[in-house]
Order: sequence, then structure tokens, then C-alpha cells
Amino acid sequence: MKQLEFGKIAVSQVKESEADLPVAMALPQLESMDLERLKPWYWDDALSLDPATAALRLAVRSYVVRVDGLNILIDACNGNHKTRSLPFVDNLELPWLDRLAETGLAPNDIHLVTCTHLHADHVGWNTRLENGRWVPTFPNARYVFSRKDLDFYVTQQHEPLHRESYDDSVLPVIEAGLADIVESDHVLHREIDDGIWLEDASGHSPGSVCVHAKRGGSHLVFTGDCMHHPVQLVRPDIPFFADEDAAQACATRLRLLQAHADRESILFPAHFSGDGAGQVRSNGDSFQYSFLAR
Repeated sequence: MKQLEFGKIAVSQVKESEADLPVAMALPQLESMDLERLKPWYWDDALSLDPATAALRLAVRSYVVRVDGLNILIDACNGNHKTRSLPFVDNLELPWLDRLAETGLAPNDIHLVTCTHLHADHVGWNTRLENGRWVPTFPNARYVFSRKDLDFYVTQQHEPLHRESYDDSVLPVIEAGLADIVESDHVLHREIDDGIWLEDASGHSPGSVCVHAKRGGSHLVFTGDCMHHPVQLVRPDIPFFADEDAAQACATRLRLLQAHADRESILFPAHFSGDGAGQVRSNGDSFQYSFLAR
């Protein structure tokens, strides 16, 4: 994605990876008719009309927002050299820092890091390995964490992956004194409707948030994991396998889509493949997505 400009805001993406996730695992309630409804406006070679063989092509990415002299990183992907119980993200060595440099920024240039939630694929580059220790990757930044997510992940034990990522990618930031723990509805810069602010988007995790941005241009919404793939606009009522509270996640997704359908809002999902950014349009009794670029 080339840098996009909206009034006083510029947005770039830093993509870490793309991979395919089986539909049968990720959205087990999805049916062939749902995929048929998706096909007229979105398709890729991971999909098929058979949910048993179809896969969701998902990206893992960060966004960089430039506004009023601030460089803000939204989400921090998986990170490198992290020991993970999930094999395909264990001890990664990916050129994420090189891709950050392609945006014209170095780690020292980041002023603010905000994670839409504290899952492993959103916090990894919060820290990097230096002389055998995990140290903050962005030493000049304040890191913003949702209080509800932090309270949950500091104690949860049932998901080893997120326990691991808390220990090596969140706790070292807190111990370094760089963390700001905030409520899920919180203003990061200036004010609502003319700045950067957080909105509660709980469900996928207890403290998930959307990050909103507006400064003299379109309303931008960084949606985190409210939705992972365009097919969820066809069936926003179907839970994603990694949702902590499935019913709440579905309700949050529907509320988000209804709030921004047929408006000038630009959405920036964390995991849509390609460039990701686009707009929501009504489509009968559901929705469809219009990418700014593919």
C-alpha cells in the first residue's frame, strides 16, 4: 500500500506476512451459499465454494499514522525470535524492520504505539531481542494498552500463545516504564472527531479497541480484529474461532458495519489481504467491501 493521505493524516502499512487459514477451522459455521454471495465482489485463489477445502488468506500487518508531527504505530505483528507454542509463528525471522524503514521511519522515530488488543500477532514487535533480553523496540514511544485486555492477559493461562506473548512483548514494556494503561474509550491525540481516539470493540478479546483518526479529511477506522476476512461482511453473525466472547464479537462486528456502511469512512482491517483499506457498502441484508486498491 502506498502512503495514503486524508486531510492532515498520512497512513502507510508495514506488512509482516500473509498465510492461508482453513475455513473449516476459522469459520466452521460458514456454508457454501455464503461463499457464493462473496464471489461477485471478492475472490482469491485460496477460496473455493466448498467450505471443507476453502481457506482464508490473511495478512499480518501494522499501520503507521502520521499526524501533527506524531508517528503512531498501530499493532505490532508477531515479531522475530519469539518462542511460540504455535509452530508457524515460532522463532520467526522476517524483515519487518526493513519494511518499516521503507516508510521512511526508524524505531526511534515512533512516538506512540497502540495495540488494538493484546494477542500475539499484534504485540510482537513491541520488543526485540538485545543481548539476550527483551527490550522495547521503540524506546522513544509511549505504548498504549487497554486496561481490560491487560487485566485479562496478565492472569490468563488457558491460551499458551498469548501467555508467551504477554511475557516477552508486553511485560518488558511495562517494566521499562513506557506503558500507558487506558480505558477502552480514550482520546490519544486532540479530541474525538478531530484527532486520534479509541473506541471499545470488545468480543474478540475483552479489551479490543478500534482506533479512529480524523483531521480535516475522511474518518479513518483501524478495526483490529473486529473482522479478519471479507466473507465476514456476508455473515457478520458467524463467530471466528479465536474470539474470546463469540456473541459479543459478532455484536461488535455488526455494530461497526452498520455504523460505517454507505458513508465516507475508510476502514483499515488488520488482516485483510492485499492493501486492506476500503469502504463498507450495504448489500441486501448484509454488506460488501470496496477496496481502495487491490
